[in-house]
Amino acid sequence: MSRKKSELILNPDGSVYHLHLKPENVAPLVLVVGDQERVKRISSFFDRVDFKVQNREFCTHTGVYNNKPVTVLSTGIGCDNIDIVLNELDAAVNIDLQSGEVKSDLTSLNIVRLGTSGSLRKDVPTGSLLVSEAVIGLDGLLSFYDVEGSDREKDLAEQYKKHMAWNSDFPGVYARFGSAELIDCIAKGNSKGITVTAPGFYAPQGRSLRLNTWDDAFHQKLQSFSFEGRPITNFEMETSALYGLGQALGHQTASVCAIIANRQTHEFLSDYSVLVDQMIEEMLHKLTA
Repeated sequence: MSRKKSELILNPDGSVYHLHLKPENVAPLVLVVGDQERVKRISSFFDRVDFKVQNREFCTHTGVYNNKPVTVLSTGIGCDNIDIVLNELDAAVNIDLQSGEVKSDLTSLNIVRLGTSGSLRKDVPTGSLLVSEAVIGLDGLLSFYDVEGSDREKDLAEQYKKHMAWNSDFPGVYARFGSAELIDCIAKGNSKGITVTAPGFYAPQGRSLRLNTWDDAFHQKLQSFSFEGRPITNFEMETSALYGLGQALGHQTASVCAIIANRQTHEFLSDYSVLVDQMIEEMLHKLTA
């Protein structure tokens, strides 16, 4: 089935609308980051950079590291941007952009998020790296897609809602597990846990400045939750959409975050550049070995 021009929007050069990418610009390994400045930081570690493009917050560099092709792409903040990035990355490699037809031979990308995050636990301290084995999405994005998780993922979401006495007026909660092979690759020597993806930085993550949050006990409830012995470890704003859309589209996904804040001890790393560089070098080495 071909896609209507209003659905699969292309630029005059034939690239996908927001990302300005064509299939030849996308490597099998894609690193996604929130901050466009971090794209330059990561590609500075490459052996060479063969392609660069930027449109709005979406900056892409594709090159070679350890003799392996790698793409690094900035998404900006939030699941709404991940919705754009995942759909357009997939379109670039799995839809014939000239005819609009889905290709018969589909490509599965390895997509790994390198982010920053705040920990909810003392045993996941600032200065460490945390790999999201599973994610609970509070953003509601997947409610707009005709997709379903596994029974295990549905069970995780239901247990979360029951434990938290979740407000039925909030967006639909969903849960997804990342790609076991990728997670095993990057998790050695690092913490693993369940991540909560929030639809905002302040009240959705329990922060109060001039406006009160809906539940003063939010953090305490999160800290007492476990699923199959796994605790909730951290907050961030992108992983649920990455895992949910990645899984639905047939891509392999994983997420690792540098822990720069601890919500239990109230610590914050004001300068976390060394930690981020450590994460970049470690993940590039592990993913291209």
